[in-house]
Amino acid sequence: MSDNLDHDVAELWSLLFDIVTDGEKRLAAHLEAHQITPPQFYVLKTLSENGGACRIGDIARDHHLTNATMTGLVKRLEAMDPPLVQRKRSATDGRSVDVSLTPDGARRFVAIQRGLIEQLQAVFGLLPDEERRDIIGKVRLYFTIFSQQFPIDDLS
Repeated sequence: MSDNLDHDVAELWSLLFDIVTDGEKRLAAHLEAHQITPPQFYVLKTLSENGGACRIGDIARDHHLTNATMTGLVKRLEAMDPPLVQRKRSATDGRSVDVSLTPDGARRFVAIQRGLIEQLQAVFGLLPDEERRDIIGKVRLYFTIFSQQFPIDDLS
């Protein structure tokens, strides 16, 4: 049993590593075609998931970056032509800066996301419904068990 477990763990580790590195390369290439970097995309994604606006400190915290690093990312998004985000002092806390998606930023995010989803649909569409549901169920089970056994808060 132990030999099989060791082999299976090694094979899963290798597959997960390949999936992550391949996904990062494909994402970077897709984003490059949209003239945006992966960190900039994650800022747009975070804003989109938060109704289009968020405090710069909250975005930095979500991505485990310093406020200064996040400010640089946001400034580059703001300097694009057309600007993808805008910054302004918080109306409720003068020390904080609120960042919001511009209409162009929202459109760019949707276009990028649509392209990524279309790629996934093209690949997943090659599989029968039952196999797709089986894959999703097994991946969900893996992540559920893994996150219960090793919560992120316990990793630091």
